Amino acid sequence: MKDKLLDFLACPVCGGEILMPYVSRYEGLEIIDAILSCKKCLREYKVKAGIPRFADVPKNEDKKLLTARNFGWQWAHFTQTDEKYESQLLDWLQPVKPDFFEEKIVLEGGCGKGRHTTLAAKWGAREVIGIDLSESVEIAFERTKNLPNVHIVQADIFRLPFKRVFDYTFSVGVIHHTPNPKKAFLSIASKVKAGGAISVWVYGAENNEWIVKYVSPIRESLTSRISPSLLFHFSKIPTLAVFLASKFVYRPLSKVFHNRKFFYQDYMLYLSEFGWREQHNIVFDHLTAPVTFYITRSEFEKWWEEANAREVKITWCHENSWSGFGIL
Repeated sequence: MKDKLLDFLACPVCGGEILMPYVSRYEGLEIIDAILSCKKCLREYKVKAGIPRFADVPKNEDKKLLTARNFGWQWAHFTQTDEKYESQLLDWLQPVKPDFFEEKIVLEGGCGKGRHTTLAAKWGAREVIGIDLSESVEIAFERTKNLPNVHIVQADIFRLPFKRVFDYTFSVGVIHHTPNPKKAFLSIASKVKAGGAISVWVYGAENNEWIVKYVSPIRESLTSRISPSLLFHFSKIPTLAVFLASKFVYRPLSKVFHNRKFFYQDYMLYLSEFGWREQHNIVFDHLTAPVTFYITRSEFEKWWEEANAREVKITWCHENSWSGFGIL
């Protein structure tokens, strides 16, 4: 944790000012071990291994525990980088471009291994704060601790430990895995200051009816409940099918039959741009989540209305998901 993070923190319980009465260890710019205290309600929070801990991984909420465990494992093992991550993120954040980040105070709702947090910093954000509930914060911190404008915080997206100070907040592929996606959306929106912006990408219900009908029951009852290490190997089987289909069926067919549209073509062509490791990561991601919601456009639109957003732009992304952007 860097000292300047204190300027943005607030107690997630009462909203009081956060102080740091005790520091036991520094490493360069980072505070490695310390105690944080709420000036108002006197609750204390630890800075442990460089990360402020405003939420523990849940122990008694079955689906929250599984979600934190499974995604924490995922980001600890799928540590690869890919040159396509930049264009992929911009695809999800439409119509945002890299220069939009310049000099902004940015919050990422669900940072995983920190790949998007790093890009936001690279694109010129003044400060970027990435939060996650899972133990993936450990990986994100290691990746970003040498970046002077990046901060990693362990927190629950429903109880964010921040003041309303952000110029921009974004969340990609996260809130549809929470118990209440609309509530998660409104939570991150509540930390954006007047005139600031928000971007969110979620799975769409449209065109994903087959996943809801056939894949979701298997995921909910089996694949999300087995050990992630076993799923890692099991998921190679569907990954092989997806990899071969995207590379050697959809790609050549799209070149031969220019005027025909095949089932799930837009998304499969998108996947064909990635190699085995990233496709395996994507398949694993779909199978590991205990909770996944698929959001209709009409439902998604209502979220933005409830947040009183203006200049809202909703984009149909790869014909299976929704990208949303708005000003608050």
